Amino acid sequence: MNRRLEEVLRNGAIVIHLKKVSWTGNHRRWNQVVFGYNWCNAKVALENHWKTAVYMFFLLSGNLFQASMARVLSLIRPQPFLALLGRRKMSLHCRARELFAAAVEAVQPDVAIRQGLQRQDDSVVVIGSGTRKFTLRNNVHVVGFGKAVLGMATEAERILGDHLVGGIISVPHGIQQTLRQHGKHHLLLKEKSRIQVMEGAQHNLPDANAQKAAECIAQLARALTEKDLLLVLISGGGSALLPAPISPITLKEKLDITRKLAAAGATIQELNTVRRALSVLKGGGLAQCAHPAQVLALILSDVIGDPLDLIASGPTVRVPVCREEVLAVLERYNLLDSVPLSVEDVLGRLSPRKEVEQDEAGHVTNYVIGSNSVALQRAGRQALELGFRPIVLSPTVCGDVRSVSHLYGLLARFACSREENPSELTAEVLKLGPAVGVESGDLRRVMQSLQEARSRGKGTTCVLAGGEPTVQLTGNGCGGRNQELAMRVGLELRGLHPLPDSPVFLSGGTDGQDGPTEAAGAITDAGLYEEAQKQQLDIVSFLKNNDSFTFFTHLSGGRNLVVPGLTCTNVMDVHILLIPHSAK
Repeated sequence: MNRRLEEVLRNGAIVIHLKKVSWTGNHRRWNQVVFGYNWCNAKVALENHWKTAVYMFFLLSGNLFQASMARVLSLIRPQPFLALLGRRKMSLHCRARELFAAAVEAVQPDVAIRQGLQRQDDSVVVIGSGTRKFTLRNNVHVVGFGKAVLGMATEAERILGDHLVGGIISVPHGIQQTLRQHGKHHLLLKEKSRIQVMEGAQHNLPDANAQKAAECIAQLARALTEKDLLLVLISGGGSALLPAPISPITLKEKLDITRKLAAAGATIQELNTVRRALSVLKGGGLAQCAHPAQVLALILSDVIGDPLDLIASGPTVRVPVCREEVLAVLERYNLLDSVPLSVEDVLGRLSPRKEVEQDEAGHVTNYVIGSNSVALQRAGRQALELGFRPIVLSPTVCGDVRSVSHLYGLLARFACSREENPSELTAEVLKLGPAVGVESGDLRRVMQSLQEARSRGKGTTCVLAGGEPTVQLTGNGCGGRNQELAMRVGLELRGLHPLPDSPVFLSGGTDGQDGPTEAAGAITDAGLYEEAQKQQLDIVSFLKNNDSFTFFTHLSGGRNLVVPGLTCTNVMDVHILLIPHSAK
């Protein structure tokens, strides 16, 4: 066996490992990783490992073009040469990528469990607001459902050890194979794990396999006693992986109703009102099944504001539903006369008014251990380590990307204004608040910080925000909300000084996939429009066609794309705005 490099492209940065493997392998894939979209990160990673770069050159030389060979050789040249490559521009772009990587790392499923659940002798302590201790007596059962739950369960089993009796998790179809293919072995359960893995919900839609998993989870919960502790692991995508319609409703009938409601424009609150009424496990049903056992739910939130009743439709959050409330939703969207007889039967059994059974709330504890706020806080700490001044705007940014991009453009201009108190910009920013889901108090706080930073005149300010904006579809191109937001912010920044003094903006989805593309998002600056013009790319036409991925793929060989690969988590999007003090 020989030694070979294994590059792992993670959150926009190259992480290098040495591993004993054979000489056979897909060298072309390695070429794409090192020389593709993340060239600046490959350079940063390898400039301090010149022996590794030389080794990689000899390893790959049989499969690289002459230009790629020259690039490898350039990696091992002395530092003065590297300084000639536009260090300031590369620095801000790479620093933005580094901040995004830190945000994603903070909400990795295993990291979130490790930071939120700690073992103390024969107890586990949940770290967070209202820290609580649970005694372990070989009495812990685990259930879980969601896209990130496999990694959560792996770390939970390691922490609980022999106190874990067993468990069942419902995860997306093919996720185990995908994790193996991407080298994410640390997120896979061990061969002799006490937790059973059941895959389902192909194409993110409830199916028979997911329903079977839900039935097994309900059966496990019902068998528990007051001496047991049920650990419930929940992440985004959990609702589709826990379908359990109340008999005699079939899964198809339940799906038909929710699809019709969604197509008619029902809100997420209205959808969940109907789902809870028709489901055994949603709306606190799982916690009810487990009574009188203690229930501890650890949650990775993918919903703005972290509302516990909406994440995976709240299986551990009791939300009573009355018959009139459900009927009102169905009538509002003209569906009341078309529901199946089975649904009428179930709705007829509902109480006419909301009622909560006694002794239900005391045995359930819900903790959000990973969220957009957690990701932003970690990015803020990383910004401090890099010498920036971090300001967290809000984790609740929403609304149309055109409004959101205008907000970031206004904040950048406010920070770069020569006026001591640019009142017109202040008024415009505050007026935008309701449209983008940001409180006026948060906007005033950020503008005050930007004004103070401007008066000090040194360093770089880092504005951090997150959420889930929306895109109005007007074309049939290929893209996603993060890439389109980056394009529009680039246009908003036009007119400010070009790099190295321009603000830099990055928008990325923490799940690593922005729309139906391989990118999580993109990075941009004030020179975007001019750069596109030089390369004969009509940015306005690309925007009209919602074709942001195609645009960034062609722009400068795709170097502005953020391509972290499989991230194994999702806490919505992260927005990073870096403003150098000299950007005026």
